[in-house]
Amino acid sequence: MFTPIRKFVVYCWNFLFNNEVSPLRHIPDVATRHYVLQALGFMWAISFALAVGSYTFMAVNVIGHAVLIAAAAVTVATWTAATAKPELFVLGSARPEQDSPKGQNKP
Repeated sequence: MFTPIRKFVVYCWNFLFNNEVSPLRHIPDVATRHYVLQALGFMWAISFALAVGSYTFMAVNVIGHAVLIAAAAVTVATWTAATAKPELFVLGSARPEQDSPKGQNKP
């Protein structure tokens, strides 16, 4: 049962890291081949480190974005309400109505 899996893992390993099997075998200089393999390995190490780091802080990132989106939604809702029904913001206010001339407020 494990023989096909083992053969697959060995094939993948050789394809990536064996300079006689990998596509890098077409580079004639062995030193250049090694340099390219090292550069690719370094690139993948940085890529995985950044990916794991971003997954670690993803919860904080999601919460921060949710707060910003909620603030934008409240702002848009307030502007829409102020445009459509400005009286919503006057009801219950302690200021007297401005319908009458100055000094002659209704009781």
